[in-house]
Amino acid sequence: MTVRVVLADEQAVVRAGLRALFDLTDDLVVVAEAGDGARAVEAVCATRPDVVLMDIGMPGGGGIEATRKIVADQDLDGVRVVILTTHRTDSYVFDALRYGAAGYLLKDVEPDELCEALRVVANGNSLLAPTVARAVLAEFVRLKTPELVGEDRLVVLTGREREVMGLVAGGLSNDEIGRELLMSPLTAKTHVSRAMTKLGARDRAQLVVLAYETGLVKAGEPGRPAGGVPPALVGPAAYFSGSSYRLPPEDAPIPRRS
Repeated sequence: MTVRVVLADEQAVVRAGLRALFDLTDDLVVVAEAGDGARAVEAVCATRPDVVLMDIGMPGGGGIEATRKIVADQDLDGVRVVILTTHRTDSYVFDALRYGAAGYLLKDVEPDELCEALRVVANGNSLLAPTVARAVLAEFVRLKTPELVGEDRLVVLTGREREVMGLVAGGLSNDEIGRELLMSPLTAKTHVSRAMTKLGARDRAQLVVLAYETGLVKAGEPGRPAGGVPPALVGPAAYFSGSSYRLPPEDAPIPRRS
């Protein structure tokens, strides 16, 4: 599978280095470059890549705003954005994820791991750098009530879809949801897909975020790991691979913590 990539970074030397790196692979192809947020959006509209590798600190609106525009454009459905930046600030992380970024990596990532990250995201999964994942976990633990999204957003879901969404946030795979609710894994997957479609979530990672932001699931509830860390982001659904936490395919075997 060839992964078509747009590079968006203010520094030409960074773009040149990334292009040289991807040229060494058999499957990563750079189709366009941009040095600011506005041109990044234009490049994506013109080339329809599989993945955009986006810096945050750019002129022309910056990477976060460019991400928001790309994800919100229905004509660009299927384009996935991965943030690659030096910024570890929590607010950048949360804004990027809420606006639909499929990954958030820091520029100290190893070259081979960066290449693998693009393949992971192009294949429909989500990925976070370890320090970023820890920040997300800490924020979920800190929040005791929903702050950003009203619970009324969930009125579009059936009772069963809410139940399934809660189990997704609990880190359960489709097979495990099926066993829990006495349904087939395919039926569980259908409920997950319908919930994602109704809520405008691009992947299971966003569904988990919405489950916490709406208060459907709360940190520290019974059945959660000690300290209130949501299991969907440790162990089962977000596991450590190289230097990145990534969400596996929906029916992938779930690694257990020792």
